[in-house]
Amino acid sequence: MNITYEHSQIAPGQHQAGIVHIGLGAFHRAHQAVYIEKTLAAKGGDWALVSANIRSNVSLVEQLNDANNRFHVVEYASSEQATVREICAMKEALFAGDEAGRQALIERLVDTHTKIVTMTVTEKGYFLSPASGELQLDHADLQHDLTHPNSPKTVIGLLAESLRQRRNADMPPFTVLCCDNMPHNGQRVKNAVVSFAKALDTSLAEWILQHVAFPSSMVDRIVPAMTEADFLAVNRDTGIDSPTVVKCEQFSQWVIEDDFPQGRPQWQDFGVQMVADVSAYEMMKLRMLNGSHSLLAYLGPIAGYETVAQALTDADIEQFLRNYMMQEVAPTLTSFEHDELSAYCEALIQRFKNDSLHHKLLQIAMDGSQKLPQRWLQSWLELTQASRTSAAIELGIAGWMRYVINCQATQSDLNDPLQAALYEAISGLNDKTQKVQALLAFGDVFPVQMSTDQALVERLTCQVARLSEQPLAETLHSLFSPAV
Repeated sequence: MNITYEHSQIAPGQHQAGIVHIGLGAFHRAHQAVYIEKTLAAKGGDWALVSANIRSNVSLVEQLNDANNRFHVVEYASSEQATVREICAMKEALFAGDEAGRQALIERLVDTHTKIVTMTVTEKGYFLSPASGELQLDHADLQHDLTHPNSPKTVIGLLAESLRQRRNADMPPFTVLCCDNMPHNGQRVKNAVVSFAKALDTSLAEWILQHVAFPSSMVDRIVPAMTEADFLAVNRDTGIDSPTVVKCEQFSQWVIEDDFPQGRPQWQDFGVQMVADVSAYEMMKLRMLNGSHSLLAYLGPIAGYETVAQALTDADIEQFLRNYMMQEVAPTLTSFEHDELSAYCEALIQRFKNDSLHHKLLQIAMDGSQKLPQRWLQSWLELTQASRTSAAIELGIAGWMRYVINCQATQSDLNDPLQAALYEAISGLNDKTQKVQALLAFGDVFPVQMSTDQALVERLTCQVARLSEQPLAETLHSLFSPAV
């Protein structure tokens, strides 16, 4: 194993914390924290991190605190080559899952040094309707925050309360930078925060609209959840024996709309693309990378595969992904030349084949109801309007439906915020057509054009049956040319 070590060149005590991050998971530590580490080491400045978890994993915060918030990121180029980065850019780690922690986090958000707030709380953490993007104000957690605005549990409530306190103290607002996989994520979070604020105080909503910047961003790095086997492998490869270590692929990308009224780090010198409009980049990534991942998540296990790399050893699946990306996604990405998309497709295939990551398909399958609209469904609508076929997308939808139906039948954990409603909708139904219709009827997920398309219902019913009754290879061969 060829290992390169990159030791930290910063002293956290020399930098104030200018960025508060909400969502202290593996992705944040392997992505945003690495960029901040590089920037602080070369440029200095008061841009150190305060990173907080607002729900689970108090143990991770305790482990980071015990290590003085120092941790390592292992970037695997392959199973034979890796780079180990020491990260010291995090000045403080917080657990905000209780009252004391929430108040400590709000205190950091209102601190005069805080100029930027970044977030990775996953799509479901914003309580937005996957189909319409509207804030689900009737959700119990948001109702709690409306009733107890000084002690919010959600990222939306936290942003609203800290911005309210900054406004009342006549302080300039921080910039809100969403780093989750949602199209137009800055605008979506802005709409959510403003909608929540309107329910509390219309003057606060107006102040947010006038003064707070919500640039959109696109993030890209494959960071699997760490398993016990991963910790053992990292220890074997690098000698690092720490519960805070995280592994990821070598590739990393961050594209950000350049709208930071209170200033920002000089990210552009360290690989971050600062642009006027991120929408084309985020659409390409969501539909090609994330869309492919979801196809693998719902179809790969049918053939017995547990990880992305295992699935990519199957030539038929590789050909299927190429067909999806170049025949069904590329026509919807009109901002890019065909050669650019072809090169991106080939790069993704090679990244998926990285057998050192062990990226679990079950991890990707979670929260499917939140992911399908931006990864597949908008593309389906565009292709349908252009009288083009979308067989790969429809097979993916059938795969998701089969997954939901099987989990409901065995009462397994779907790991989806709509699990209870989805299970109730198909409970007691024995006919596959009825189950497909019931799932398509979820207006928070599927557009009405799909739920009222009887030909689509018939195709999906047929595919759900095929995926349940025959090997995946036969299904792929019946729809697409087999690999040569």
